Amino acid sequence: MTRSLGDGAGAGAADSWVPTRERLREGLRAATVPVVACSLALACLTVWASSGAAGSPPQIAAGNGRVLLPHGGSRDTAAFFDITNIGGSEDRLTEVTSPGVEETLIVRRESTALGADIVRTTGSVKVPAGGTVTMSPSGLGITTRTKQLGWQAGDLVPFVLHFRYSPSVQVFAVVVRPDS
Repeated sequence: MTRSLGDGAGAGAADSWVPTRERLREGLRAATVPVVACSLALACLTVWASSGAAGSPPQIAAGNGRVLLPHGGSRDTAAFFDITNIGGSEDRLTEVTSPGVEETLIVRRESTALGADIVRTTGSVKVPAGGTVTMSPSGLGITTRTKQLGWQAGDLVPFVLHFRYSPSVQVFAVVVRPDS
């Protein structure tokens, strides 16, 4: 003998599957929060994408290159550049090379509480989207060793800046006296 849902057989199990107005209301209320959150996220992504910033690659330019004139018979010196990223994604400066130098290191100079300077190497430097990295003798810079002595103030030294995502950028640095 078979019984229908309404005749009392297995009433507890059968009633749990019967949709009531209260259950429908609770289900609708529970579904509203994720639907509203997804709609809001979609609207924000649409605005971001239509502004042109979504997914646009980094666009790197470099200039204002300066390299300090080595002094006292030393071949060690430092170079500095301004790096601008007008793209919509950040990039990283990973390496600096030059045919006129033996080696380069990306470094950051920091002053201690005792007034001494500490020079630390950094593996790479973040170039933020829409931002500029300005190197200087008191902060971020490139330490280098020239291949030969004989640079003069005003000489141009070619450097190539290498980035994680962007193509390499060639920039010339003017040889300047350290006190200028």
